[in-house]
Amino acid sequence: MSTFFVYILFSSKINKFYIGYSQNPEKRLEFHNSTLNKIWSKRGQPRGLKTSISFESNSKALKTGRIIKNLER
Repeated sequence: MSTFFVYILFSSKINKFYIGYSQNPEKRLEFHNSTLNKIWSKRGQPRGLKTSISFESNSKALKTGRIIKNLER
């Protein structure tokens, strides 16, 4: 059975959080901070992993991610 994660990153450089979804949050963090990522989060590099929450289903992870993103507004 696969595990899905909602992860929260923080950039002290721009003082912002980023909420994402992945089956491998550590690998996503590497991508967010890599030179390959030139579009979405380059200006917020470096980002650090604040937390990740695991879920047994894809749908629960996506729903929770949306709820957290809406709290941010």
